[in-house]
Amino acid sequence: MSDDKKPLDQNAQATSAATASEAGEVGVEQLKAMIAALQADVDKKAAELAGKQDQYLRAVAETENVRRRLEKEKEDTAKYAISRFAKDMLTIGDNFQRVIAAVPKEAVEADPALKTLLDGVTLAERDYKTALERHGVRIIDPAGQPFNPHHHQAVMEQDNPGVPSGTVLQVYQVGYMIDDRNLRPAMVVVSRGGPKAGKSDEPSSDFPGEPLTD
Repeated sequence: MSDDKKPLDQNAQATSAATASEAGEVGVEQLKAMIAALQADVDKKAAELAGKQDQYLRAVAETENVRRRLEKEKEDTAKYAISRFAKDMLTIGDNFQRVIAAVPKEAVEADPALKTLLDGVTLAERDYKTALERHGVRIIDPAGQPFNPHHHQAVMEQDNPGVPSGTVLQVYQVGYMIDDRNLRPAMVVVSRGGPKAGKSDEPSSDFPGEPLTD
């Protein structure tokens, strides 16, 4: 080959080698050119395949994430679907408790008819609580427990050095939870002045200090 001629590129060399092969005149350099061209083509195809495989894996992962998100939304919808209805029912429980608390013990003991009526109201309240619990709603009645801002709302503080500071002394209004969320915080009176109270054993809420919204 003269100095003024440019060397063939790999594809041209491979073509030349293939032509020479057909003629039965394949040299070592031509075979190398054929192999190099084939290897370059294989590498290109492998890179394209790897790119498509990566796209496929990303699509599969995204589809799985969407499926899990939809499943979680479906579970939450089923779990908290009765939240609005349950909140409307809470006043019924409050009224049961007010009626029971308003009847003097002496009057019940002196009047059999009143006792029968009170027993009926107490039984109705028990059935009411059972129905709520059956649907995942439970009562928060934290008297004597450490104050938990996730589930309790302090309406006032009261000096009482005889108990640890931050203890619930009185429950004005019981609270309710639906599964792990607040439906309504308990309205409480909290102590101050004594040693610091320990942590409440109640589970934390996803919505600290706020009742569940519709």
